[in-house]
Amino acid sequence: MMILVCGGAGYIGSHINKEIHKEGYETVVFDNLVYGHREAVKWGTFVQGDLANLEDLEKVFSTYDIEAVFHFAAYAYVGESVKEPEKYYYNNVANTLNLLHVMRKHGCNKIIFSSTCATYGEPERVPITEDMPQHPINPYGATKLMMERIFKDYHTAYGLEYVVLRYFNAAGCDPDGEIGESHDPETHIIPLVLDAAGGQRPDIKVFGTDYNTMDGSCIRDYIHVSDLASAHLLALHHLEAGKESDFFNLGNAMGTSVLEVVESVKRVTGKDFKVVMAPRRPGDPERLVGSPEKAMKILGWQPKYADIDTIVEHAWNWHENREY
Repeated sequence: MMILVCGGAGYIGSHINKEIHKEGYETVVFDNLVYGHREAVKWGTFVQGDLANLEDLEKVFSTYDIEAVFHFAAYAYVGESVKEPEKYYYNNVANTLNLLHVMRKHGCNKIIFSSTCATYGEPERVPITEDMPQHPINPYGATKLMMERIFKDYHTAYGLEYVVLRYFNAAGCDPDGEIGESHDPETHIIPLVLDAAGGQRPDIKVFGTDYNTMDGSCIRDYIHVSDLASAHLLALHHLEAGKESDFFNLGNAMGTSVLEVVESVKRVTGKDFKVVMAPRRPGDPERLVGSPEKAMKILGWQPKYADIDTIVEHAWNWHENREY
């Protein structure tokens, strides 16, 4: 089976690309390299292109016999989405419609989509389950929810088969150290703290110390990127077996506070660094923790790297020897 990995030069896409190849699938990685890294595409065939350009998509689907699509090509900076919603609606929604249009034209009807816990907004309780209301509080989350609804409509009208995976906080790096996490700008907490540990930044800021949590900092559910990758492969098997299109949370049901992440980095690296306590940021929920029960029951997903120190250790190993 030939699989198209849209956004496969990015952090999560590159890890999924590696996992797919370990299972013997062939891949075409399609990425415009706005945020992705050519160096991260170590498996499969690389094609530089943009979902905004129908000619780029037509060329890929005409050249290769694509049978399924993994879609990671989205803008994902929450703050930027508030300031520039047009950019997010064009890229995350309109460009995905381009992809679906060309898929239909070429008879490709399977897609596995990278969604987010941001579709839930402020959760009514934790851990979050898939049946809870979705009320995103920023344009980024709204674009992902819009695509989820579009997949449902395309399933009804055109027979599109889909699995939507709602991530919580992707974290860590490839345990083999071949690929890792590098964003510009960097907004993820673990690489930011590792930068402070490694001396690339003068300190790490903790936004909010007065939340109703054990240490006052907000709590998130950190999921090792390799565990995310295994879930995507299981989602592909789910569709290959002709099973029902569906939505799944990818969480560990275990919350880790920001200050606990900081302490983990200090333990793993053996380094001390300056920690600055800062006011809350608008729109940061107190707790975001996801229930993985549905993914475990239906997909057979079993995360291997739930421990925060293991996640940090894999990230630090790559961080010290990073290629990009």
